[in-house]
Amino acid sequence: MQTVPLGRTGLTVSRLGFGGIPIQRIDQPAVRELLRAAHAGGVNFIDTARGYTVSEDWIGRSLEKLGLRDAFVLATKCRAVTAAEMEQELAASLRALRTDHIELYQFHNPDLRALETILAPGGALEKLLEAKAQGVVGHIGITAHLTAVFERALTVPEIETIMFPCNIVEQQGADLIARCAAAGKGFIAMKPLAGGAIEDGRLAVRCVLANPAVTVCLPGMAAPEELAANLAAAADPSPLTEQELAACRKVRDTLGTQFCRRCNYCAPCTVGIQIPSAFLFDGYISRYGLEGWARERYATLPVKAGACIGCGACETRCPYQLPIREMLKKVAAHFGE
Repeated sequence: MQTVPLGRTGLTVSRLGFGGIPIQRIDQPAVRELLRAAHAGGVNFIDTARGYTVSEDWIGRSLEKLGLRDAFVLATKCRAVTAAEMEQELAASLRALRTDHIELYQFHNPDLRALETILAPGGALEKLLEAKAQGVVGHIGITAHLTAVFERALTVPEIETIMFPCNIVEQQGADLIARCAAAGKGFIAMKPLAGGAIEDGRLAVRCVLANPAVTVCLPGMAAPEELAANLAAAADPSPLTEQELAACRKVRDTLGTQFCRRCNYCAPCTVGIQIPSAFLFDGYISRYGLEGWARERYATLPVKAGACIGCGACETRCPYQLPIREMLKKVAAHFGE
């Protein structure tokens, strides 16, 4: 397993990380065995979140049982925007993960308005800096789905790592990823398999790791065969072959007509539908099999996909010419509203 510095944090991490979303659909003993195998394969970076239901708890229980807490760099995240909220969320993470310190704590996908609240006096950053001074938090990061948030995060010295979608199809952050590396911030590639839309996991991981500006490739894993495939892909440092490059082009051609990259160019929706979020939550059902979790998140959307009036304004702005109206109808059918 290749290891690299995580930006300028002083941490050394495996280039293949362990994504903690899909473990919600298995049980705690299975998580323990996955982490045992991940450690044996050289993985030392785990990412989870307060919002991933049992994920923090099961990871914490597993590492405690295995005696491997200090063998891993733990990263988690929450949606707190104020210092008071962050104090509560950080305490909950420490309890769930059964630890007295967390190497990397991240702001979980804030929009630009929420990020400004986080950075302002009394914001969540204030609490994380206090926790960092006390040794409770080692380093501070952010996760994002919008390029505007990524770009803003690059200007914040206290933010040491940035997590953003990066895969064969989603390359909207390519320039920002390069800037991230140049700024000395660690870059963590989320959704390397595009939420499961890319079937060839080996190709997907190889493609992401071929970019030297990517620090950690973070596929979600819930089965031993998925871990084994990802370990095999990460163990191959050779350049992508012509056949692999052709396969990447084929994936782009196949998914490019029906795949939302969450660039948000379709916004604003005439009736206020958060279009990329609707497609994202739908993907958790169709690709991850996390129906309950997806329905819970979909329920938080103030305007559901079924509210689409079919005006088509979003489609005129989509750079990928997606049939958004038809896709929203499918989302509404899946969720019943």
